[in-house]
Amino acid sequence: MASDPHHGHGHAHGRGHLHGGDGLLPARRRRVLWWSLLANATVLVAEVAGGLAFSSLALLADAAHLLTDVAALGIALLALGLASRPATDRHSYGLQRAEVLGAQANAVLLLVASVAIVVEALQRLDRPAGVDGSGLVAVAAVGLVVNVGSAVALHRVAGSSLNMRGAVAHTVADAAGSVAAMAAGFGVLLWDAEWLDPVASLAVVALVVVSAWRLLRDTAQVLLEGTPRGMVPESVLAALAAVPGVEAVHHLHLWNLASDVPALSAHVVLTGEPSLHEAQERSDHLKELLAHDFGITHATLEMECHPCAPEDVF
Repeated sequence: MASDPHHGHGHAHGRGHLHGGDGLLPARRRRVLWWSLLANATVLVAEVAGGLAFSSLALLADAAHLLTDVAALGIALLALGLASRPATDRHSYGLQRAEVLGAQANAVLLLVASVAIVVEALQRLDRPAGVDGSGLVAVAAVGLVVNVGSAVALHRVAGSSLNMRGAVAHTVADAAGSVAAMAAGFGVLLWDAEWLDPVASLAVVALVVVSAWRLLRDTAQVLLEGTPRGMVPESVLAALAAVPGVEAVHHLHLWNLASDVPALSAHVVLTGEPSLHEAQERSDHLKELLAHDFGITHATLEMECHPCAPEDVF
């Protein structure tokens, strides 16, 4: 016995979860993202120009890290736009995974750029280049101000969106990169320690590699339809099985439609011999529990009066 097909999936009503499910207007998030994108893109150009003009590898490394922020903000903006598009016959879930593909491509490019910076940094440790410390400090200071401002603004509208929280994490990490570049600049000014510039660039590369690895790990988890991070299948199954009127739960599956849109399907064995209307009411109650306790707004439940096959929990 399956629940009414017009209400059994809960897909359409969960769409707002991507961009306003926690009460924040999508337009507000979009404005903050655009502001942060333009500000960081401006600093990116300044850091590339400053790195070349002042022979600072630390600035160029920080620019590479800043490129991840710009890409992450662009992906977040793209995700807001694509998530608002209705589903079609060709894409029955819409284009919610476009952000995942973009993030994965971004991570690969980051790793390639990191290798190039490491090679250059090791060469400069043997043959230090003339670094303009004052210029390095000035450009890095501007980057620090912009990154801190962007992080604060993004944090205020992030809510429960992993997409937005990822953008916050990028800007915070880049602020740390700007601090490293400033430290190298002061080292050059105070002690003529030009070796600090390539060392600072290696420290920034470490941040870039960590960010890229996490991005690759998280996107692969979504594309392979792995269990959403922080969600324990046994806990979800136990919560459903504990509801009065539920005899057993089996064939439970958890995955992500997009980075922050968990989905579930399961077979639920009901006690007694409920009518179609009673089964629908129990299904609705279970979906409310899933949404409230686990944030799962996309749920497909097949209601049964007896197990359809030997119970295979997962």
